[in-house]
This record gives sequence, structure tokens and C-alpha cells, in this order.
Amino acid sequence: MKKTILGTACLFGMLAVVFGAFGAHGLKNLVDAQSVATFETGVRYQMYHAFFLFALGLLPLEYVKSKKTIYICTVVGVVLFSFSIYLLSLNSLVAFDFKMFGIVTPIGGLFLIAAWAIMGYGIIKSKFIK
Repeated sequence: MKKTILGTACLFGMLAVVFGAFGAHGLKNLVDAQSVATFETGVRYQMYHAFFLFALGLLPLEYVKSKKTIYICTVVGVVLFSFSIYLLSLNSLVAFDFKMFGIVTPIGGLFLIAAWAIMGYGIIKSKFIK
């Protein structure tokens, strides 16, 4: 599980850098400033959660027993939250209307909140951290 968590952290971090560069250099000429800012929000939260996964992967299992649940919540949350934001911010560039996917953004946010809550609860309840 540790390699999976750390590998996913690397993938999310790498994609955040790629998407961030695209947003900073390529997107500004294609969409309005509000769409760029929205896109950057998705990138920022994706990178935050890449770091979160690194921390999760490096924590000993004794500290947090629910690593798999936290990992799943984080991955689902990033995909639903950040990737729906990417699609919504690019909506003006394509014929397909991505606004119908807007409902998944807050659901993704709930998964991210759950991941933090489960990790925090696990750390608080750990007998190994005083």
C-alpha cells in the first residue's frame, strides 16, 4: 500500500505541475481570467493533496490504521473535485457543456474533507503519538 500511496502522490504532483504550467502559459490566451483562476484552484487543491498523500504514505501504520480508506477518499476527492474544475473552466473551448458535471465538485470536496477527518481522527486516537 505504501508504494501505491507514494506513487499516486508523485502522479498527482507531476500532473499538478503540468496543469499549472498549462494554466499559466497556455490557458490565459484561450479563456477569460475567471476561468484561469478557477483552473488554478483545481491545480492548487490537487497539489495540496499530493503532499497529503506523501504524508500519509510516510506515516507508520501504527499511527493511522485507515490508510486504505484515507487513500481512496483522497483519490476519489481529487478526481471529482479538481478534474471537474478543470472541465468546467475549459467549458467555453468545447461544444460539450460540462456544467452538468458541476454537481460532482462539492461531492469531491466532501471526499477530501472525509480523508482529512479520518486521518486526524486516526492520529488523535493513536496510542503511539502522545
